[in-house]
Amino acid sequence: MNKTYLGIKLFGSKINQKLFSERVDVLKKEIDNLIFYLVIAGTETSQIEGISAAGINAKARRKTALADAEFLLFGASKKNKYKLPFLNAGVTPALISYVCSKLISASPIVVPLGIKEKPYFSHLFVENNSLGPAKCLTTGNSMKKERVLSLYTKGLEIGKSTTQPIFISECVPGGTTTAQAVMEAFGLNVNNLIGSSLINAPRNLKTKVINVGLSNANLNNNFDSIDVISSVGDPFQAFSMGLLIGARLANQSVVLAGGSQMLAVILLALEFIDSKKKQKFIDFVFIATTGWLIKDNLLSDLLDLIAEKHSVNLLGLASTLNFKSSKYKELSDYEIGYVKEGVGAGGMSILACLKGFSNQEIVSMCQFNLERMKDYGQISLHEDC
Repeated sequence: MNKTYLGIKLFGSKINQKLFSERVDVLKKEIDNLIFYLVIAGTETSQIEGISAAGINAKARRKTALADAEFLLFGASKKNKYKLPFLNAGVTPALISYVCSKLISASPIVVPLGIKEKPYFSHLFVENNSLGPAKCLTTGNSMKKERVLSLYTKGLEIGKSTTQPIFISECVPGGTTTAQAVMEAFGLNVNNLIGSSLINAPRNLKTKVINVGLSNANLNNNFDSIDVISSVGDPFQAFSMGLLIGARLANQSVVLAGGSQMLAVILLALEFIDSKKKQKFIDFVFIATTGWLIKDNLLSDLLDLIAEKHSVNLLGLASTLNFKSSKYKELSDYEIGYVKEGVGAGGMSILACLKGFSNQEIVSMCQFNLERMKDYGQISLHEDC
């Protein structure tokens, strides 16, 4: 992970410097043509106490995705409908994504899945919001197979019809747990490689929850990616797997902006497609994340584990954005290990870097918008939750 190019770090051990530089150059040329998707999704897994820091309690976590999507679209505003949930430390990564999206003139498309409340803002309609969140993965029956196939098919159709490269980001409270469950369903031992939004990942709790879910799922010997998502996954995974596969069938590059949740989507796709086409499929798929998420090398090890399982070379890109100079605790908390990633923050900041914006410019804009958020009362207090 010592390779850098244009202010971007490489992670994963299978890519050489020349190929790394060539791929980053491709990405740089495609920035102005990217279609940006933010997939927000709900799963009852997020309601397990201690499983997620995306909101101080279960009630707050039900609104996190809507609040993050609203902030990504409109930023700090007096007219906000959804208060950003109170966090014990840090601040939503949607702040970073909003700032960087404005710098690169992105126009994100929000895709709500399993969100009970229909968003008031413009969004891509994929399924009826009355379907609600996926069930807790402990049931071993997160979603009906028909729903998973429908989400996959709709993502596939959108991807196949695209004539531009795409950028996929997510906000899924509880999503690192469903990501881990998917990987373990395919036989990968990843408990020590997947973190969470908490500074100290609740690994024992996640293991217990996932073991119960996989036991109840009772997957047979011939299961596929659709079966796994139906058993222990979430709506984001089903739709995004289809979107990824469709876009690659259309020969478009894909930026997967996130950490373990995006690697779970890659694994699901690699398990699903023809084994003879896997390297070509993955050649122009970029995993883009924050530097905070790769500090301990666990995400790099996870990427290598998936690459080895499917005999492909995966390219991981990490942003050099940091808040070491920030005077605000909410931002400097990122340097300690809180929050780390979400809402495409790593990918957005990489693109801003490639467009020539400095770390200090991004930090200054984050600080300015954080001040406005506070002035407008846009962040919940304990008693609001």
